[in-house]
Amino acid sequence: MASIIIGSVPIHGHVTPLLGVARHFAARGDDVRFLTGARFASAVEAAGAEHLPLPPEADYDDRQDWSRVFPERARLKGTKAIAFDLENVFIRPGRGQYDALLAAHAARAADVVLVDPGFSGGAYFASLERRPPIVVCGVVPLPVGSRDTAPFGMGLPPARILNRARNRILAALADRIMAGPEAVAQQAHQELHGRPLPGSVMDWMGRAEAIAQFTVPAFEYPRSDAPPNLHFVGPQQVSASSIPTPDWWHELDGSRPVVHLTQGTIANRDWTQVVEPSLTALADEDVLVVVATGGRPLDTLPPLPANARAAEMLPYDELLPRTDVFVTNGGYGGVQEALRHGVPVVATGGKEDKPEVGARVAWSGIGRRIRSDRPSPRQMRRAIRAVLSVERYRARARELAEEVAAAPGLAGVEQIVVGLASGGRGDRATGAD
Repeated sequence: MASIIIGSVPIHGHVTPLLGVARHFAARGDDVRFLTGARFASAVEAAGAEHLPLPPEADYDDRQDWSRVFPERARLKGTKAIAFDLENVFIRPGRGQYDALLAAHAARAADVVLVDPGFSGGAYFASLERRPPIVVCGVVPLPVGSRDTAPFGMGLPPARILNRARNRILAALADRIMAGPEAVAQQAHQELHGRPLPGSVMDWMGRAEAIAQFTVPAFEYPRSDAPPNLHFVGPQQVSASSIPTPDWWHELDGSRPVVHLTQGTIANRDWTQVVEPSLTALADEDVLVVVATGGRPLDTLPPLPANARAAEMLPYDELLPRTDVFVTNGGYGGVQEALRHGVPVVATGGKEDKPEVGARVAWSGIGRRIRSDRPSPRQMRRAIRAVLSVERYRARARELAEEVAAAPGLAGVEQIVVGLASGGRGDRATGAD
């Protein structure tokens, strides 16, 4: 039996796939502790793991209206938005994450620690001279820098010509924009370890023993300098079969194409991002529009046209096999679920990692990307019609679904973790300087 600690920022899209990981190892009989926000305590316990609370300075509710907490955030886009979020939502809570992780390991030594990429306390924990091995679970597009990719947050796919030259210029620009977050991380690391953080905080995952990326290679940009610890394990199944089907479910009978609209569970306060313009765009189309509000009350939605149905939550394992187009504001987990079922995608713009997700949707050939985070009905109609009518999108989505089916999934995560755990209990020397 292995002793495993899982650490995640208290954000639904980060916690949910790791709950599946926790459930898998708990079912094996491993000792699983899950360090995350208080609001996920019951979900952690239902997965068979022990919930460890984050300290108050590292805990927050991702459902809150961030525009009120950080009003200055609304006007930021691209790398500037990533830098702001990195500093205020991810890096500043890192010290509390580190303290809690260190205390948990001291109380009962872990064989392996699993963290999500936003858990910056992992960067400080990785610098301990003696520590258990770390596995970073890739629940967002791979943020590690590369000479072959633009800096994370810009939402730019590899260029067809002069790609590396472009990336060098953009990297220099990004370094200036990221100076603030980097300084905060460096100061915390200096206080904890008496030395600078090795390299950029965005690249700390390279110092982990493994990166288990929750997608397949066809959805991620190729990197000639990819870290040797990178493993593609495929999407982790996160949909809950216990979600009841609504009373209109019988209408999903294949008599007309189904277009599914979602803005996830966080960016679902402003329906103008996806839902409202799509409802308007499709009101006169011979399709069935299915909306999931991500938990928000149905009465917050704009008026539904005659061809639209809605529910707060829907069972994706049953919905997506009946879906012809998945329309999203770019949530990574939702797009991976679409890939699992071979459903082509239309992705709009947004903040957080959403520009990176949308860029990969277009680059991989599984769908269309709309760069605006408030697209017009005309833009939505054009993109959705194209994905419905052009066979190459569905064909490419099916190709990726085959790659997902061949990926190791949780068995791959297990192989990584068991291999690392067999190296000895929680106190190996890392060579940190």
